[in-house]
Amino acid sequence: MKRFGKLGSQPDRTLTTTLDLRINLFFFSTFFIFCVIIVRLAGLQFVEGPTLTEVETNRETKNAPLAAMRGIIYAAGGEKIAYSTPVQSLYITLTNEYTAKSTDKETGKVAFTEAAMIKANALADRLVTDFSKYGDPNAPKLTRQEVKASLDLEFKKYLGYIPRRIKAGLTSQEVAYFMEHKNQYPGLSIVEESLRHYDKNTVAVQTVGFIKPFKSTEDLAVYQNIRSAMKKINSSPGLSYKVDEFVGFDGLELQYQRELRGENGYQVVSVTPQNMAEKVEKVVAPVKGKDIWMTINMNIQLKTEQAITEQIKWLHTNAVQGKTHPDALTGYAVAMEVDTGNVITMASMPDYDTNVWIADSFPTEIWNKIINNYQNGTITSIQSGSSGHDIRSVPFLGSTIKPLSVLIGLNEGFFTTSTTYKDKGIAYFGKDDKSSVRNSSGHVYGPMDPAKAIENSSNVFMVDMVGKQLYLKYQDKGVEVWDKYMKDFGLGVSTQSGLPKEAAGIIGYKDITAAGSSQAALVYASFGQQAGYTTLQLAQYASTLANEGIRIKPQLVSKITDAQGNVVKEFQREVLNKVTFAPSYWKEVKQGMNSKVSAFDDFPYDFARKTGTSQQMADRELRDNGVFIAYAPRDKPKLAVAVIIPEGGFGSNSAAPVARKIFDAYDWEYGLDGVPKKNLQPAVNVIKE
Repeated sequence: MKRFGKLGSQPDRTLTTTLDLRINLFFFSTFFIFCVIIVRLAGLQFVEGPTLTEVETNRETKNAPLAAMRGIIYAAGGEKIAYSTPVQSLYITLTNEYTAKSTDKETGKVAFTEAAMIKANALADRLVTDFSKYGDPNAPKLTRQEVKASLDLEFKKYLGYIPRRIKAGLTSQEVAYFMEHKNQYPGLSIVEESLRHYDKNTVAVQTVGFIKPFKSTEDLAVYQNIRSAMKKINSSPGLSYKVDEFVGFDGLELQYQRELRGENGYQVVSVTPQNMAEKVEKVVAPVKGKDIWMTINMNIQLKTEQAITEQIKWLHTNAVQGKTHPDALTGYAVAMEVDTGNVITMASMPDYDTNVWIADSFPTEIWNKIINNYQNGTITSIQSGSSGHDIRSVPFLGSTIKPLSVLIGLNEGFFTTSTTYKDKGIAYFGKDDKSSVRNSSGHVYGPMDPAKAIENSSNVFMVDMVGKQLYLKYQDKGVEVWDKYMKDFGLGVSTQSGLPKEAAGIIGYKDITAAGSSQAALVYASFGQQAGYTTLQLAQYASTLANEGIRIKPQLVSKITDAQGNVVKEFQREVLNKVTFAPSYWKEVKQGMNSKVSAFDDFPYDFARKTGTSQQMADRELRDNGVFIAYAPRDKPKLAVAVIIPEGGFGSNSAAPVARKIFDAYDWEYGLDGVPKKNLQPAVNVIKE
């Protein structure tokens, strides 16, 4: 029995040990699994949580921008030149039933299902019918094809969740009808947007610029940067642009795009895995853009534009020195305050009605009319108008360079203010002096000092005393010396106005091969036949002469205000650089800027001026371009003016009359002596009894 008892206890102990081992393994395994789960959960929450949340958010919701009301561009007197008005627009947000597609088993082609096509066509037809019934009877009628193009069923322009704008500028009847029958349309919404308008008087249209849809701005660097920023995951939704949103494309509209645009609002839209909208989760309202106040005076601007137009017509029918100038078709003028840098007028004529850009597109015949005039000819020669023989807005500056030529000669020590030079009407240069330059019309002026050389516009003085002397002193490096002086006065460099597409000018004297030699380049440059500059550059150059070497930045905007009228930024006088010459040099040049100009015969102020007639070869013949610069009054300069009339003939007869009208207009509005003439009341005659 005892033996049996011993033998019977062994299995019991083995069973107990095995059971304990299994229980321990179970608890250990359970503990291990729990540890893994806890570690994994911690990793998901603290390490991968933000990323997964971001991915989930991006998958489930999208931001659809809402355009802000664009700010106003005012003229100096507070007139609205570019402004926006609210309009109601109809948007459709598509659902899957309108875009469903299937794959043909035999061909593998993907196409809309028959049901989707029927629904899409029915939707387009219903919209066309309702627009026709409740819309403006005088407005163009939308067609089924146009509505379907706006729906973008193929997602060529928009992602699925983006609302499609079908029609802008709804009538009150349309708004009432669609809001009442909203449930009959997929994702229909009426959104308040803005429509841009430009003053019908066409005030400085090329300077103000225009807008175009964002989708049309792929080639502009500023919008390329915006597109790159929009692709970033953490980019602000308010900075996102709608593809059909109108944005600045040229002029001040582009230069101040950020301020004028404001900040877009946006909708947070929940979407399906196919990027189709489900519902709007959140709406953030847009912030209205800021307002821009130009320095341009509307009254002076309109008088300048009229003066150019009338002068061009006059040149077509009135003979000057025996000939008319029917090929003078364009004109450019800029007036800039000498003390502030404020641009008072900037005219590029002919101009056009900027309102043509408001539509997504416009007829070919309209484009053909404006193609050569829609850009700003006062700052560029690209598509800014041309004369009858295709001379554009940056012709050679001609004799208007001569005040600076004399300054250079004085500063380099080539002559003094008391030097007497005998003008023989011709100057020789080049190898063995075989090349020559004559004065205009073959004039021989005889003995003259530097001031008289400017007043008489002596080419031969500039050649003998400046161009040839620079070459003798510096040889081939003389061109670099000349170039440095030009840039100090704003010729050949940006004026720093900030306007888009501003050109540096045509620097012909650097093309030594075309000139024939460095000496020839300097000779022709000395009297204005080797470089062409924009009208704005010439105005800044004239201002620099008036300021005796202080170059001022042209200011086109005086201030920026917010929607409540509070000033958020003001623009002040800004000095770009300063050139120091002896006071006697400035006095000599100022005295020499005294050319006879009949248009100013009865001008009540003493003023400094220089006429110019540059010559350019076109259609195998030399054409005369009229150029004129001036500032007034002579001793206390207030306003500098530059005018260019390509193929207008002598500057004194073509460009100067326009400048006179600009000075008169400024005197009326502001006063060249500080007293606006419009404020002077006529004397009242008192009759005594």
